[in-house]
Amino acid sequence: MIGLDTNVLVRYFAQDDARQGAAARRLLQTGLTREAPGHVNVVTLAETCWVLERLYAAGRGELVQIVENLLATPNIVVERKGVVRKALQAFDAAPAAGFSDCLIAQLNADAGCSHTATFDKSASRIAGFELLA
Repeated sequence: MIGLDTNVLVRYFAQDDARQGAAARRLLQTGLTREAPGHVNVVTLAETCWVLERLYAAGRGELVQIVENLLATPNIVVERKGVVRKALQAFDAAPAAGFSDCLIAQLNADAGCSHTATFDKSASRIAGFELLA
């Protein structure tokens, strides 16, 4: 298995640097196999979505499609796949929510937390969060 860093995924999706974009494309499209897959951990996934949204103006629909594609790619292993799917569903259903917040809520729920305390008013509207006053 080969760990994939945020910058590799961002270059693959953004294709904003010809040399690095080509290298990322080669790795993801032909360099990874089912026997030697790429590994995307939850931190990398959250960072990738944040960077694509903030720096590359990716829309919600694009982010949903990117995560769905990563989840469905046979030569990519996404850490905590079931939790990521639940976070993606929450993100898709809650227009004010960020993907990272949805992922945090789902990871904490999966760990047995009754809720996640936050000072973030936007995050507090997501199921699983409670605003700390």
